[in-house]
Amino acid sequence: VVGAITPWNYPLLMSSWKAAPALAAGCSVVLKPSELSPLTSVELGRLAHEAGVPAGVLNVIVGGPSAGAALSRHSKVDKLAFTGS
Repeated sequence: VVGAITPWNYPLLMSSWKAAPALAAGCSVVLKPSELSPLTSVELGRLAHEAGVPAGVLNVIVGGPSAGAALSRHSKVDKLAFTGS
């Protein structure tokens, strides 16, 4: 499982840069966009589901710093991709 935390700027580009390589490698992804611009990532998750990506492969969670902290500490996350400060 790859955790991906993205910043507010360029939300689709940053989400794609993080999720695509992980998915191509056969990993599941938990994507946590910035709380300032979550809708693009939520839509990306919806489109992936509509396109037939199985449930649980691309997951989008929303929230603030506590959600990012929980994702980064989760025992099932093997790799974390982070862009931001």
